[in-house]
This record gives sequence, C-alpha cells and structure tokens, in this order.
Amino acid sequence: MPRQKAPNLTEVEQRLMEVLWSTGSGTVAEVLGAVKSPKAPAFNTVQTTLRILEQKGYVRHVEEGRAFRYYPKVDRTQASRSALQTVVRRFFDGSPGALAMNLIQNERLSDDELADLRKMLARAEQSE
Repeated sequence: MPRQKAPNLTEVEQRLMEVLWSTGSGTVAEVLGAVKSPKAPAFNTVQTTLRILEQKGYVRHVEEGRAFRYYPKVDRTQASRSALQTVVRRFFDGSPGALAMNLIQNERLSDDELADLRKMLARAEQSE
C-alpha cells in the first residue's frame, strides 16, 4: 500500500512554496530558477512537487500556452499555523502551553524575545 501523503509541507515543498509566496506565481522553470538551495533540484522534481502541492491544496495552476503557472492557495501564515498545530498535537499532547514551556526551557531566547513574550502574556491575561 502506498504511503499516505503528509498534509504539511516537506522541506522541498516548503522551498518551492517560499518562491511562490515571494513571487506570487511561477511556471516550473521560473520556480526552479528562483529556488535558493546549494543544490538545485531537477526540473522534473520541481514539476512533480508542484503537482503534489496542488493535490494537497497548497497551489492551483492555470494553463499558459504549453506551461502551467502555479499560484499559492495557502499563505505562509496558514501553512505555519497548520505545521505548528501538527507539532503541538504530535509532541505536546495537544497543549500549546507545553510547547511554549519547552521553548522557554530549552531554547536561548534574546532579551527582546523575552520582553515580547512578557507583553503577549500580559495582553492574554487582560483579555480573559
């Protein structure tokens, strides 16, 4: 039985989406030319990956002569929210607080980041 496609973006898919998010659209050749990577993927890899992204609902295409022009259907914020929800569900028993605690305990946050967190927490407490 074939492996089920992950609803979230793989690393390669994300690189292609970053191009589409920054440019607004692109043909396979345009996306390939804009990919920032030490080793550029093959044309066929980009073409196949864009088809997979379309099947997953991340992009749509319109025919442009013999080429397809791909457009993002999901913005960066929606994609990051979906990926974060998956991480919270898989690794933190569905608890966003557990994720936040893990980040605070295990990552070195700058003074500015800590100040921003304090402000966000204060706002969240006031809105309750």
